[in-house]
Amino acid sequence: MKTTIQEQDGNIVAILVGNLDTAVAAETEKAMSPLNDVEGKDIIIDCTDLAYISSAGLRIFLGILQSAKAKDRHVYIKGINDTVRSIFTITGFSNIFEFK
Repeated sequence: MKTTIQEQDGNIVAILVGNLDTAVAAETEKAMSPLNDVEGKDIIIDCTDLAYISSAGLRIFLGILQSAKAKDRHVYIKGINDTVRSIFTITGFSNIFEFK
């Protein structure tokens, strides 16, 4: 699992590559922790190259969303494939996140 965080067009973008499962969740959570401190910018989680997400990965996304909402910021999910989309739909996460 590879995580890259960068600024693009006035937003903070986290680019995820690989499988976000329980085995890499702690490492990924640490890599994504700067997103919890973002002020004045929206967050885009780019899942174009994310092949799979487990419940542990969803928990990371939810924590980022809660931190952003507390600061009146948005979190957008971008580029999810059909497998990841079905996981979002089954868990109800498709109703709480915004998609680009």
